Parts: sequence; C-alpha cells; structure tokens
Amino acid sequence: MIPMYNEEEVVDFLRVELEQFMSEVSMEVEVVLVNDGSSDKTIDKIAHWASVDGRIKVIHLSRNFGHQIAATAGLDYATGDAVVLIDADLQDPLSVVHQMIERYREGYDVVYGQRIARHGESAFKRFSAWAFYRVMRRMVHKSLPVDTGDFRLISRECLDGLKRMRETHRFLRGMVAWVGFEQVPVE
Repeated sequence: MIPMYNEEEVVDFLRVELEQFMSEVSMEVEVVLVNDGSSDKTIDKIAHWASVDGRIKVIHLSRNFGHQIAATAGLDYATGDAVVLIDADLQDPLSVVHQMIERYREGYDVVYGQRIARHGESAFKRFSAWAFYRVMRRMVHKSLPVDTGDFRLISRECLDGLKRMRETHRFLRGMVAWVGFEQVPVE
C-alpha cells in the first residue's frame, strides 16, 4: 500500500523495484497505489501501470487530503492477509519486507521498520525526529516505537481493528501501537 503525492518522477523507479520484489515472493501480491490529488502526471503513470498489470490497484483521491488520509484509504481498500505500508520514494528498502514477512509468519501482527541511521538528513531533522518519538512515548503512548516511520507490515486482524478507528485527525503509527497487537521491529 503506497500513498502518492506528486510522485511522477519516481513512478518508473518504483515500478522496477516493485516488479523485482514481486518476482522474489512466492505468494499472491496486490499493490494498492493511492494518488493523493497529485497535480503532476502521477495518476496517468500509475493508471497505465495498472492497465497492464492486474496486481496493481489505483485509488484516486479528488484532492490532496494528506499522507495519513491517503494511507487510510489504501488500508481500507487492501484485501491481503497482511498489508505493507511503504513510501513511494523508496526511502525504506523493499528487501526489508522479506524480513517482515518472516516475522509475520512467526506470529507477529505488526512488524515495523526501525531506522538505525538517518543518512542525508540535517542535524535539526535528526534531533526533531529523535525528540518527537520520545515526547510522544512519554506523554501520549508508552508503547509507540521510536525511530520508526509508517513503513510496516500489518496483519489482517490488526488492520480490521485499526479500520474500526475512524478518527478525523489520524496518526497511524500511534493508532497501530494503540490497538494492542503483538509488534516487533526489523532494522
């Protein structure tokens, strides 16, 4: 499941990487691409991709609603036994999804990518991300994993619980932690 906003320049790279990944797994794969009201040619490129590959599903939002709402739309639409949420820019390596699948098969409902380094980011960005997770853990949710993004595998059971939470102002990382299913990181 991939939310997309003005990703025209990365669609071709994403396609190559996803097609390689799909050739490596021995299970049925569905890719849900959510166009979050892009103003470039993202929708044209992903619609064409879906027209030639039945594994690709496209949701087109009428305007830009933001990453969390676009991700929610994709999660609502996804039909798999497990769903992986990734960013279109491939900042998180698809190779890690293989490890996520292994941990899922061990019985974990949520397997999240945990960053061990933040290469290419400013000192302010690294500090603000570090501080954000620690403040959120202390003040809001004690089990919120630190140093994580939205990159994660979610089981169908956990996703069904998450889908019952219809908050208007969504923070999926916190919501996934809050629903209480077994979680484990992969680096």
